[in-house]
Amino acid sequence: MILSAKGLKKIYGRKGQTYTAIRDIDLSIGKGEFVGVMGPSGSGKTTLLNIMSTIDRPSEGTVEINGKNIVQMNEKDLAIFRREHLGFIFQDYNLLDTLTIEENIALPLALAKMNTKEINRKVRETAESLGLEELLKKYPYEVSGGQKQRTAAARAVIVNPDLIFADEPTGALDSKSATTLLQMLTRLNEEETATLLMVTHDAFSASYCHRILFIKDGEIFTQLDRGNLSRKAYFQKILDVLSALGGGASDLV
Repeated sequence: MILSAKGLKKIYGRKGQTYTAIRDIDLSIGKGEFVGVMGPSGSGKTTLLNIMSTIDRPSEGTVEINGKNIVQMNEKDLAIFRREHLGFIFQDYNLLDTLTIEENIALPLALAKMNTKEINRKVRETAESLGLEELLKKYPYEVSGGQKQRTAAARAVIVNPDLIFADEPTGALDSKSATTLLQMLTRLNEEETATLLMVTHDAFSASYCHRILFIKDGEIFTQLDRGNLSRKAYFQKILDVLSALGGGASDLV
């Protein structure tokens, strides 16, 4: 298993005024899986992602990535682990406007103090695989939302991470750009054996996943495996589960 979480609980607030965001969640993700997380607003899905991606710590429970308990790591070790083993794709891109597309993609390698020649080689290879080679000298404010998100994806995968976390990666994109990004993530998953965990409120985006965890009131409500279903049939099953959760896709923002 790439990721294993047991007994996760997250409580916010102080004595007398507390809110339990997630409770008693167990889950595991194997190498090469593409897993989605869905649920209504306030269900705990983003809290869960933040804990598993080292951004936040649980109140109780353990999270192991490649056999290492990230909950017990100090901030310095976590920062190194995050940089060397994890990739992140956020809804708002998190690109630096003062850096070119090329420099944004190269940033994790520069922080790891990789030599310049190797950085240039890896940036060129990654940019070509994601169709960004013509944009490398441009700045983020000079390219479209879809191109920014592909840049964020390139930055996430350039270190060959064990696990890529995507938080609503298509949320700010039009349907064409969203489809392009999802096809790209699928290709990374299939051809590079990238392991992905994606939080999304969008059933269309979720239909690209192998497996979906549905969260309600801080707990896993159910899970859905695609198996041998066509994407169209899987999409319909996702809609059925969302309906059983108590609302359509429009309620899952």
